Amino acid sequence: MMLRGIPAAPGIAIGKVLCLDSEEFTVPDRNIPKGEIKREIQRFKKALDQTRKEILLIQDRIIKEMGKGHAEIFNAHLLVLEDTMLIDEVVTQVEKQRLPVENIFLKVIKKYINVFSKMDDEYLKERISDIDDVGKRVLRVLMGKERKTLQNLKEPMIIVSYDLSPSDTAMIQKGHVIGFATDIGGRTSHTAIMAKSLEIPAVVGLEDITKRTKNNDTVIIDGIKGLVFINPSEDIIKKYRVEKKRFEEFGRDLLKLKDLPSKTLDGHRIGIAANIELPEELPSCIAHGADGIGLYRSEYFYMNRSDLPAEEEQYDAYKLVARQMAPHSVIIRTLDLGGDKFLSQLDIPHEMNPFLGWRAIRFCLARPGVFKIQLRAILRASVEGKLKIMYPLISGIEEVQQANQLLNELKEDLRKKRIPFDEDIEVGAMIETPSAAMTCDLLAKEVKFFSIGTNDLIQYSLAIDRANEKIAYLYAPTHPGVLRLIKQVIDAGHRSNIWVGMCGEMASEPSFALLLLGMGLDEFSMSAGSIPKVKHLIRSVKLSDAQKIAEYALTLPTAKEIETYALAKVKELVPDLADVSYAEGLEKKVNE
Repeated sequence: MMLRGIPAAPGIAIGKVLCLDSEEFTVPDRNIPKGEIKREIQRFKKALDQTRKEILLIQDRIIKEMGKGHAEIFNAHLLVLEDTMLIDEVVTQVEKQRLPVENIFLKVIKKYINVFSKMDDEYLKERISDIDDVGKRVLRVLMGKERKTLQNLKEPMIIVSYDLSPSDTAMIQKGHVIGFATDIGGRTSHTAIMAKSLEIPAVVGLEDITKRTKNNDTVIIDGIKGLVFINPSEDIIKKYRVEKKRFEEFGRDLLKLKDLPSKTLDGHRIGIAANIELPEELPSCIAHGADGIGLYRSEYFYMNRSDLPAEEEQYDAYKLVARQMAPHSVIIRTLDLGGDKFLSQLDIPHEMNPFLGWRAIRFCLARPGVFKIQLRAILRASVEGKLKIMYPLISGIEEVQQANQLLNELKEDLRKKRIPFDEDIEVGAMIETPSAAMTCDLLAKEVKFFSIGTNDLIQYSLAIDRANEKIAYLYAPTHPGVLRLIKQVIDAGHRSNIWVGMCGEMASEPSFALLLLGMGLDEFSMSAGSIPKVKHLIRSVKLSDAQKIAEYALTLPTAKEIETYALAKVKELVPDLADVSYAEGLEKKVNE
């Protein structure tokens, strides 16, 4: 049986299944004497305290092994334990219903989970796992139950679970857990982020894999294409053993390119940078040969906390990244909240179409107090390396002008206070909307660079919800309309003597990268693990050949024809990079 889900971390794993129990708690429902109510409440508060200590111990371990940024995701767990509304409701119901505290607590937790599950916001839905994880921890303490953990596995296993909570993932020991697959989850979930950091193949969002597997089943995890095979035939296992060996050997070979320049055969230098969410990802970026950071998604710094990060806290984080990547540049995308990224303390209202709503630069300009704190922190940290500022979701020149006005006011204030900053710090705009692409000649007068965000540009220009699996086959990076917009942005930037990069997923796919190289893109930015294969492509072709390929591709009428042509050219010029094409993969998905 083959299941298709969301690829959360690349790689291939073949092994036996360990199913993490869904843990159904059978709680006592006896009536308790009035004289025992006080003891039940004390038992509850002790359980909260013990659970808090357990989570703090996990945080300490993560700080030592993975860095402070990853440990901060457990702040959300601690907040659940300190939620006065939840605690008061449990205490009140124990006194009112005179039932054991674990009975009441389970009901309250289920109520919270039910409320969150009905919300449309994907980020809030993903926080269900935090509530569920903490609830189970407290119940285990109350009921004296032990839970099988991933910390002391005796042999390599593939973990199958409804979900892997952050604390589950924190216990994973590389080498013993060789892959995991979950019913739920998305690319922004805590576990997906941590899986990439641990470099363990993972597929999430499989819907019902827990119902289709049992302990010791044989499973193949394909974290590249988002596939899971359950009890596959020996032929499929042999095929994937070969693929796994090839993937790993090829990865090791590509890492030998780490210190070599990303230069075409005819001597044209191209920048290859990395996208990051957390500073702790920098060692991986350096190990994979990144020329810098092309996208630092700063909004992750704001998440999973009860307050907004202060200027000094942001300054310390930006300073760290600037120093570690020097002399290479680091592009910090200013706060891109809204859409699928939500902060309750900022009072972002629920919207019918959040991706088209009050988000990114629109939110920042409406809340200048929040925006200025971030800009000031970036400016102060800019003397520690080569920082650049990038505004997200620009739709017109007025937004850039307003943002630059705030930035200039902060610069003047710093000058008056004799606080140093980089006077020549570059400011750029993300090109993610059709209106920005169509007016990029005007935008180029206000900025020093463009970075094309193809994830949203494709979504908006084709009117495709890229999160909707029913129409995913229509999400086509090689659609002639998309390619023409990209070419228009690159040409307009060059006419205005500014460089043009790309930080969307399109930059990391070799067949697309070949077209983008020929179209004149100056910098490719992607996840660290994708850097070696794109560098290999660039070092294996001539710019002049890529230009001819792109020129011809732009004359083709359909996305599939362009994709097929580009893939054929990759097979011809760089045979070891040729994989199943994006377009072919989507066609197969529709046919299935």
